Amino acid sequence: MSEAVEEELRKPIREPIPDAYSVPLEEIDMIRPHLFHQNRIWEYFERLRAEDPVHFNERHPFGRYWSLTRYEDIFYVDKHSDLFSSAHGIGIGIPVGTEPREGVLPTSTFIAMDSPKHDVQRATVSSIVEPQSLAKLESTIRERTTSVLDSLPLGETFDWVDKVSIELTTQMLATLFDFPFEQRRKLTRWSDVATAIPGNGIVDSAEQAKEELLECLEFFTGLWNARVKKPGHDLVSMLAHGKDTKDMAPYELLGNIILLIVGGNDTTRNSMSGGVLALNEFPDEYQKLRDNPKLIPNMVSEIIRWQTPLAYMRRTANQDCEIGGKQIKKNDQLIMWYVSGNRDETVIPRANEFLIDRKNARRHLSFGFGIHRCMGNRLAEMQLKILWEEITKRFSMVEVVGEPERTYSSFVRGFTCLPVKLHTL
Repeated sequence: MSEAVEEELRKPIREPIPDAYSVPLEEIDMIRPHLFHQNRIWEYFERLRAEDPVHFNERHPFGRYWSLTRYEDIFYVDKHSDLFSSAHGIGIGIPVGTEPREGVLPTSTFIAMDSPKHDVQRATVSSIVEPQSLAKLESTIRERTTSVLDSLPLGETFDWVDKVSIELTTQMLATLFDFPFEQRRKLTRWSDVATAIPGNGIVDSAEQAKEELLECLEFFTGLWNARVKKPGHDLVSMLAHGKDTKDMAPYELLGNIILLIVGGNDTTRNSMSGGVLALNEFPDEYQKLRDNPKLIPNMVSEIIRWQTPLAYMRRTANQDCEIGGKQIKKNDQLIMWYVSGNRDETVIPRANEFLIDRKNARRHLSFGFGIHRCMGNRLAEMQLKILWEEITKRFSMVEVVGEPERTYSSFVRGFTCLPVKLHTL
């Protein structure tokens, strides 16, 4: 992220937000994180889908970029990795032809690569989430979930994000990396630092973020060296012994480790919190769940659609093309707003409602499509399924008793705090 981008994004968190229909259409810019922090995105995306679904912005420091807000346009770009590249970055920030400023960590990840390099690096670690591996993990996930839920205070307000969402996902990450279990909260911290906008609560500056991520690199380099000598069935061992990854440069190792941490942390963690909030906002659906817990697998897909934990992904046009009647130039950035496509009522009926028995609930954009489809999607679904199975055995309701605090980001759509109380059966 360039210095100019950091400065542009580092706006006052409580900056007043006007009504979406009072803003000139050409001035709407969805990349601003305060829209997400204040949960004011919906009216803006609704207007864009209706009036300008392939929406152009061009301004310093982001360069030229297009916001895609309808399901079908997003699906088309995501599926055609030959036409739209990931190799120039998956987040807004550095237009093609410009260089990051000095001092920013150069990292490379397989999600920000095109075929064939993407394919071989991804394949190196994908076996850890294959069906036979997931089957072995299921009992561990259930045991840990029951332990966490049984430790929660009854009749007291506590933070669901910290006590449940972070704890369960961090335990899972520690298992996948064979990471020292007592130090597992480091993984959460590194995930937060990697996606944070400096100056808004997580880190104070880009220099602090760099220092903490170098600590991450140092820690994982130690794990890497140990696994070279004594491999196990974990992500670090797979990278250390994979023929296409064993000779990675340090910053490429860091990039892929951060990718796996964020991918294993943010989607599941924020869906665990988002599901609780959604059921509180739609109490009839919560009653439907109480009456029929067999709806849980379908509800999990609806939670992931409803929450859309990663709001967008970027692609870059490999050639001049046309999308939605707009002329896209080679090297233009395209922002695929998954969070908007998941509310597109031309494809998803009653998209603004949370319906745990929704037909075709898996037809959402949250995991992406094509070669970059989320590698751990089945693991995330299994963790959520087990969580809600165990919740319904113990509690009649997880009641939200205060306003949620949302992540200050237009990339990660999540929560930093969700105050709740538990009601027993």
